[in-house]
Amino acid sequence: MKYNLRFYKDLLENMSDGIYFVNHDMKITYWNKGAERLSGFSANEVTGSCCSDNVLVHVDTEGRPLCTQGCPLTATMEDGLERHAEVFMRHRSGHRSPVRVRVAPIRDDNGVIIGAVEIFSDNSARMADLYKIEELEQQVFFDPMTGLANRRYLEMTLQSRLEEMNRYGWGLGVLFMDVDHFKRVNDKYGHRTGDVALKMVANTLTHCSRSSDTVGRWGGEEFLAVVVEVNKKSMLTMAERFRYLVEQSSLGVKDEMLRATISIGATMAAPGETVESIVKRADELMYKSKLAGRNCVTSDIQIGVEKEKAS
Repeated sequence: MKYNLRFYKDLLENMSDGIYFVNHDMKITYWNKGAERLSGFSANEVTGSCCSDNVLVHVDTEGRPLCTQGCPLTATMEDGLERHAEVFMRHRSGHRSPVRVRVAPIRDDNGVIIGAVEIFSDNSARMADLYKIEELEQQVFFDPMTGLANRRYLEMTLQSRLEEMNRYGWGLGVLFMDVDHFKRVNDKYGHRTGDVALKMVANTLTHCSRSSDTVGRWGGEEFLAVVVEVNKKSMLTMAERFRYLVEQSSLGVKDEMLRATISIGATMAAPGETVESIVKRADELMYKSKLAGRNCVTSDIQIGVEKEKAS
C-alpha cells in the first residue's frame, strides 16, 4: 500500500506525544500539535529557532541544563545512537514539566546524519510515582522529627556493615549516645522545646560525622552512629568530637541559653558480631558514662596493645 506525504504528516500531527525535528545546526524544522499541547509553544513560534533559544531548555533531575552539557540531540547526531532520558522541560508559561524523551537520528538517502527527531511525552504520572516511593521510604526509614535514619534503617545498615567487615576486614565501630537530663528539659521548657533540643543534637551529630557514616535516632533521646573504616584511635577521636561539639551547641530559650550534653558508649565490632550484641555492648558502655557523671565517653577499646593502621 502506497502512502503519500500528507498521510504521514497527518499521522504525526494527531499523535499525543510531542514530536519535533532539528537539522544539523539544531534549528527546529518541524513541530507537531502534540508538542504545542505539551509545551505551550506554537509551531509558528519555534520553527526556525534553536531548541535552546528559550524554548524547551531541558534540565536533568539535578537541575543541570542539557543544552550546555549532555544534550541527547547533539550526542545522537554525533554517534547515530538512539537515546532515552527523563528530563524537565520548560513550559511556555515558565514552569518545569517532567517529560520522557526519545531521540533518534535523521539520515538522508545515503545514510548520512542530517538531523534528529525528539519525541517527548508527559512523565508526570511516573514522576509522581517516584516521589511517592521516596515519600514512603522517608516514612519507613527516617525519623520524622529529626530527619535522621530511624531504628529500622540503623539495624539494616549495621547488618550490612557487619557483613562487609567479615568479608573485607574493614574496621567498624558503634557509638551509642543518650542526651543527658533530657527529662529535666521537657519538665522545665515543655515537650515542644524538648523536640527542638533533640533536633539541635541531631543536626550537630550529622554535621560532625563523615559522609560514609550513618547517624540515626535509636528512640526517644537516644542516638546511634555506625562508623566505618576506622581503627581504635580514630574511633575514640570521633566519639570525643561528637561529645564536645554537642556540648558546645546551644539553643536560645526564654532569654537564656539551653545547652545539651550526651553520654556515649563506644565499641568496635568483633568477627562474628551480631547487630544485637554490638548494640547491647555499646548501650551498656553508655550507661557507664551516665554513672561516671555524664557528658563523657566510655569505651572498651584498648589503645596501644597493637600497632594501629591509619584509617
